[in-house]
Amino acid sequence: MRSTSILLSALLITFAVSVSPAVASAADQSAFALSSTAFANGGVIPKVHECTSGGGNDPAKKNESPPLAWSDAPAEAKSYAIVMRDLDNANLIHWVIYDIPVSATSLPQNVEHAYQPSVPAGARQIYYRGSASLYGYQGPCSPSTVNTYEFVVHALNQASLTNLNSGSSTQTAARAITAASIGSARISGES
Repeated sequence: MRSTSILLSALLITFAVSVSPAVASAADQSAFALSSTAFANGGVIPKVHECTSGGGNDPAKKNESPPLAWSDAPAEAKSYAIVMRDLDNANLIHWVIYDIPVSATSLPQNVEHAYQPSVPAGARQIYYRGSASLYGYQGPCSPSTVNTYEFVVHALNQASLTNLNSGSSTQTAARAITAASIGSARISGES
């Protein structure tokens, strides 16, 4: 009788956990998705999105950010941010754009290299200090190897990251974004 009671209790706990709001919430967030019309997840990032500072003279390398689109973000989102990293180069951060309005569900190709790009209105970008010195996107720059680059869109719990400014570092911005993130979606490509 005691073993039946223990088994019944275990089954009830399992059932309660499987229908709990926390589990349902996690399932809802797993629908958050990021995509690009420029490349498939795990695919090759086109040359137009590669950096122009790799030492070559390839006219196809234009350092244009890829078009990105996201869907099914958490309903509680108040803004978005995107962080791009080179996973094969110590997670080097190549791009941070934040304060993307909650009404936005995509970024166009070639977001201008400015602290406050005109599209999307209200967004801000971090200054990239590396092989290039510019605001915004710095494309893949691995001329002798194939590296994996990851783009992560974060849904944020605040409309603006007011603690960041035009002098903030990519690492400081990434930490602030992670701290405010209530969900994320990612896509990666190789170059």
